[in-house]
Amino acid sequence: MKGIRKITPYIPGKQPNFADMIKINTNENAFPPSPKVKEALAHFSTNQLKLYSSLTNESLTTALAEKFQLKPKNFLIGNGSDEVLAFCFLAFFNSDFPVLFPDITYGFYKVWGELFHIPFEEIPLDADFQIDFSDYNRKNGGIILTNPNAPTGDYHTLSEMKDFLKKHSDEIVVVDEAYIDFGGESLAPLVNEFDNLIVVQTFSKAAALAGLRVGYAVGNAELISILNAIKSSFNPYSVDILSEKLATAAVKDEEYYKKINAEICQTREYFTEELAKLGFQTVPSKANFILTTHPERSMKKLFEELTNQHIFVRYFDKPQRLASFLRITIGTREEMEVVLNAIKKLS
Repeated sequence: MKGIRKITPYIPGKQPNFADMIKINTNENAFPPSPKVKEALAHFSTNQLKLYSSLTNESLTTALAEKFQLKPKNFLIGNGSDEVLAFCFLAFFNSDFPVLFPDITYGFYKVWGELFHIPFEEIPLDADFQIDFSDYNRKNGGIILTNPNAPTGDYHTLSEMKDFLKKHSDEIVVVDEAYIDFGGESLAPLVNEFDNLIVVQTFSKAAALAGLRVGYAVGNAELISILNAIKSSFNPYSVDILSEKLATAAVKDEEYYKKINAEICQTREYFTEELAKLGFQTVPSKANFILTTHPERSMKKLFEELTNQHIFVRYFDKPQRLASFLRITIGTREEMEVVLNAIKKLS
């Protein structure tokens, strides 16, 4: 039928629901949210729900401004970082030249390019799944990078990223930092130094609030005002009152989150070392997941065998380069010990 759009959607990880499962397929945090979030929820009055949510999200932007030593005008709050990233595509990628991003990265970038009719080019990672910055020295309509990258976990240091931003000073660079708190250093405090930089973060990973759907962009006031215009063209009330209240409480408990995410990082290193003893080869990761393979074992078969035991990991049959890998979210130490034992018995 004429006029109907054909598009290949992003396919998220499955959300199984079994009492005895170990769910390590969608990079959710292994620990519960901050006790301050629980306290804020207990004191939330349902009478507030009869009102529309805030247009400016002042309580949350003020808390974030204090955290990053910026101003509220440097932030835009959205309904998850996915929505914020979609706004970035609409606001900043309007050139005849293609937007550049890696061929193996967050799968939504390609979907948004197709959905919004934005030309894009996928730049291949090297043989070790690393980004070669020199590959981006070409005409483009903007660049988007995930740092640490997903699903590889590869991380570029603050110094490397600053050099990259300087070399691409005439182009908007969006840096998706969904996993930055698992071993990296954020570019967010530098948005006034680099007027071509937009940083996007989420409460879904390090803050253990995936169910709230809250994300945000950080940039200079001019770029944020453009994003706000895009947001207001869709849904100015996109973040609900309860979500904003709980996210604000999370921002104010940085000590708790540093503790639990440090524990996840320790478990990541332990799990990687134990897998190596079994012959697995793992891409170095600074995220709350790893990408791993084994030269003599089928990862598709291992995925299916683990699934049968209600251990849910992520297998990608596309692109072909990922077909011999599993992405495994890092759960608690106890969960990862169970996973290791299962893998040993299946060998």
